[in-house]
Amino acid sequence: MLKRTFDVVLSTFGLFMLSPIILLCMLLIWLQDWHSPFYIAPRAAMGGGTFPMVKFRSMILRADVSGVDSTAANDRRITIIGKVIRKAKLDEVPQLWNVFLGQMSFVGPRPNVTRETNLYTTQEQRLLSVRPGITDISSIVFADEGDILQDSADPDLLYNQIIRPWKSQLGLLYVDKNSIMLDVKLIVLTLVNAFSRQKSLKAVQKILKQLGASDKLCQVCRRDQELPAAPPPGAKNVVENREGVAT
Repeated sequence: MLKRTFDVVLSTFGLFMLSPIILLCMLLIWLQDWHSPFYIAPRAAMGGGTFPMVKFRSMILRADVSGVDSTAANDRRITIIGKVIRKAKLDEVPQLWNVFLGQMSFVGPRPNVTRETNLYTTQEQRLLSVRPGITDISSIVFADEGDILQDSADPDLLYNQIIRPWKSQLGLLYVDKNSIMLDVKLIVLTLVNAFSRQKSLKAVQKILKQLGASDKLCQVCRRDQELPAAPPPGAKNVVENREGVAT
């Protein structure tokens, strides 16, 4: 109940304070091709089913028909305005409305498409036991996800091999240890991350140690080395490519 009250108050305040930026983004996106500035798509909801998640549209119309769920920084579907709002993380601002409606929370595992959640292991299914969030620990650690996937011949495969396993571990850690104080810290660090990635990652290390994260997870989240491939939580093997070969 306290978390929901926190979300309602903060989302209402956010929608009011950011209304000039919201209106400007709406205008710029609409002017580029005279179509809706919003992208509304189903995402996996808490407890099952889906909800209509809203974002600022950063891609060309009908970009989702390609069947590719992961987006690299150099994805040709991203528009000129879209590159700017994605870089500034403004594309997520309309999700304040989803938070206000109770479909999302400020902090929680990032909402995923059902094509991906259908692949979840039994352990990963626990990520759906809480409301999905605008931000979480992985949003800070993998804020450069688009750059990681850049130039990959198969962004979805690479995501499932070197990002999903660690994101899921971080999400499960949040499910087990979440609190209002932790939410406040992560919201602040999300803002700090926009200005100083080094400071935010250093602060994440302290939080992970307080939450009892494994040494391996802490090491990966320092982001000072290449991301290692790993099986998702609860799985025995690394995700394989279409030819059945783990890479």
